[in-house]
Amino acid sequence: MRVRNRWSSVAAVVAGVGAMLVGAMVVGVAPAGADGPGSGTPVIVTLGDSSISGEAGRWAGNTNASSATVDALGPTAYFDDATDSAETMAGCHRSKAAEVHIGGGVRSANLACSGARTATRTTDGFKPGIDFYDDGAGNRGQAAMLASYAATANVKMVVLAIGGNDFHFASVVQACITNFLFSSWLAPNYCYDDASVSANFTNASVSARTAEIKQAILNVRTAMTTAGYSSTRYKIVVQNYASPIPKGSGFRYSQFGYTRQSTGGCGFWNADADWANTTALPRINTAVANAVAQAGGNAVLLNVASALNGRRLCENTVGLLEEKGLASWQAAGAVDRTEWVSMVRTLSTATGPYQLQESLHTSYWGQLALRNCVRQAYNGGNPRGGTCSRGSQSGLNTFGEPRMTLA
Repeated sequence: MRVRNRWSSVAAVVAGVGAMLVGAMVVGVAPAGADGPGSGTPVIVTLGDSSISGEAGRWAGNTNASSATVDALGPTAYFDDATDSAETMAGCHRSKAAEVHIGGGVRSANLACSGARTATRTTDGFKPGIDFYDDGAGNRGQAAMLASYAATANVKMVVLAIGGNDFHFASVVQACITNFLFSSWLAPNYCYDDASVSANFTNASVSARTAEIKQAILNVRTAMTTAGYSSTRYKIVVQNYASPIPKGSGFRYSQFGYTRQSTGGCGFWNADADWANTTALPRINTAVANAVAQAGGNAVLLNVASALNGRRLCENTVGLLEEKGLASWQAAGAVDRTEWVSMVRTLSTATGPYQLQESLHTSYWGQLALRNCVRQAYNGGNPRGGTCSRGSQSGLNTFGEPRMTLA
């Protein structure tokens, strides 16, 4: 009872973590301009969910002090309309740090949206999938949006990241953190063996999700064909999912007591963190890889599974700003000494400016790191796949991004 009473004040807020990947959607895409298929300024388009839309891109590192010290983009971080005054699609969180914006003479279009699954959902708010849904009232699936956009743009590469929400990632995270908060190290309640969690990662589930992701890839191809493209004039680069937390042995906070969540915002038991890295994430990424292989053709895989390693939430190689003696995210060396994944916040998110749906997402530095890999995948207009990793590299490149390698 002592444990439950201690944390009862955050129970309702923790429950909100289950919606962290979900946002309200009002769909509308502006014309790309006077270009067209195969002519004009080259364009990269991103489709998918919060892992690619730019969720949490406002924050560079984590702190339990003033949020201003990690606020890299300010309150307009997710504004993407023509006047930079609002979100084109409310709740999509297409941040200015999103990986699509590689620059260098290449235009970018971010059609991804936080909360997306492979198929459009119309219950509990409209959430556009990678399909051709169109209700005639402005609500359209992302494949339908792509077909319209690409018809008036010179799209060279479509980067797709989808499937995590089909595995019910948010509810899995909610279960793991809830179990950590409401059980004791004397009798830990793990999430990995909860029936509601493990059911998402059976062989049958992986097979079903593979088929759904494959269909999403085929829908992207159909959209591009509809827009006037042959399959040789562009590539579909399918991005998988990066590990956001280390294994249990890699945490810098003990699992005994509550510091892991109350200070670090990473309330997972060691056993659950191990399972997440050795079972859950690999099975999600297996579904993505198998879908790419089955779709064939011009679809290639961008493997980012280990891209954040060494900079993950609560990893013992990095720390909060105050733990590293850094005044702000702009301090010298901050990129290599702080985390690239946003905290799972509880009480602090009740009053802002943090938002629950930002929790456990790749943040500012991580998004710029992935942008570096997307630029390398673009390959000067000859897109390719590969494995993105940081390795032992440190510091920033000439674009102000963490140094990464695509091999």
